Amino acid sequence: MDFKKIVSQYEQQIYDDLVGLINIKSIREDELKSETTPVGPGPKEALDYMYKLAKRDGYDVVDVEHIAGHIDFSSGDETIAMLCHVDVVPAGSGWDTDPFEAVIKEDKIIGRGTLDDKGPTIAAYYAAKILTDLNIEVNKTFRMIIGTDEESDWQCTAAYFNHQPMPDLGFAPDADFPLIHGEKGISTFDVMYSMNDITDEHSVIDDVTVLEVTSGDRYNMVPDQTSVTLRIKEQMTRVIQQFENYIREEGIEGKAFVDQGDLILTVNGKSAHGSTPELGHNAMFDMIEFLDTLSVDETFRPFMEMYKHEWLNNLNGELNDMNYSHEVMGDVSINAGIVRYVRGKQAHVGVNLRFPTGYSFDHQIEQLRNRLGQTFNIKLNEVQQPHYVDPNDPFVETLLTAYQNQSGDMTPPFTIGGGTYARTLDKGVAFGAMFNDSEDLMHQANEYISKKQLLDATAIYLEALYLLNEK
Repeated sequence: MDFKKIVSQYEQQIYDDLVGLINIKSIREDELKSETTPVGPGPKEALDYMYKLAKRDGYDVVDVEHIAGHIDFSSGDETIAMLCHVDVVPAGSGWDTDPFEAVIKEDKIIGRGTLDDKGPTIAAYYAAKILTDLNIEVNKTFRMIIGTDEESDWQCTAAYFNHQPMPDLGFAPDADFPLIHGEKGISTFDVMYSMNDITDEHSVIDDVTVLEVTSGDRYNMVPDQTSVTLRIKEQMTRVIQQFENYIREEGIEGKAFVDQGDLILTVNGKSAHGSTPELGHNAMFDMIEFLDTLSVDETFRPFMEMYKHEWLNNLNGELNDMNYSHEVMGDVSINAGIVRYVRGKQAHVGVNLRFPTGYSFDHQIEQLRNRLGQTFNIKLNEVQQPHYVDPNDPFVETLLTAYQNQSGDMTPPFTIGGGTYARTLDKGVAFGAMFNDSEDLMHQANEYISKKQLLDATAIYLEALYLLNEK
């Protein structure tokens, strides 16, 4: 059966439905959440959009607490799930087009979520749709599970599996081909700073008083911009000149300006996914190194010193002895994705730590607590343990066969530092939709999916479902 030829008959429908999904600004907005929009109106609108497609095409839909749900394309004794998400990370800066107005060019579709995970979601949807359109007997339940909080706290899958049964098998089209059978453990935590009592948060008793620092939006994104508000006791011009010399000498993009008597400094970095911080550049690193050249106030200095000794240029834990390496799953990765500092009120660093099997997470956190002392405390958010499926499992081999048949690539399956919905299943893997020649702009500006990638992924998923149906 020529799966690519079959998919080509649905080409325009695939593009049209993806554009509609991309045009929904489905970022999490807690300030706008309600009982019917648990993580904000955007993610709920995207979830409803997928329900609308399913109802249009005649499939059954089940909603779970307005935050997740599933589409059943068929019914049978065994349930095989495709786990997708329709929420996206914030756009960030540096886009050449509106990230939430999809642009279709001759060879690509541009917009936030085209790669992560709206493009693959539409590819998987059409694979299941086409399978049921074929004149064959479908004897399994092929189910698409859709979440709306994958980029943050996974409230969606927690709610879903509180109400719905565990599928027998499943894959998440949210990573790379050929297939990912292992994922590192993922944790997020905040290092909270207990400031000394300050009677007036705007008083200036030092040469340079740091009033505010803002860096990053998400634990799992490398910050691409950092801003600092300074109150200068005297010689503001000298500080501005120092900063301008610094960014020029280091080749950094940044600016300095005065607002209501305070000095605002900004620097730009490069965003990337928190599982691969080495592919980005943390803007906070450059800002900390500059602030360290100034006579900053004694309230900010302990916070700055903590950041320098624990997180500055620390991508794999070597700086603070939190490193570890596994022969299959690789090294620890660290992303200091969020910094918030408001003088006299609150300050913290939000960290995304990913670790392979065998890593002593509890011990490492306890060691960090001991190093930080009483001035700081650690607030643990969520800890997800590493996930692993035997690469020789028949389910894995079937998916690999579909990929190999369609691509001709015999690359073996591997493990990653990213986290996908696959880890929520007893037997789940990540399966595409990035190819080895795809440009990886997940979580970055100008994210796009090529038309070839989108259609090839659909053909792979179609053959995979076809082969699984025959088992």
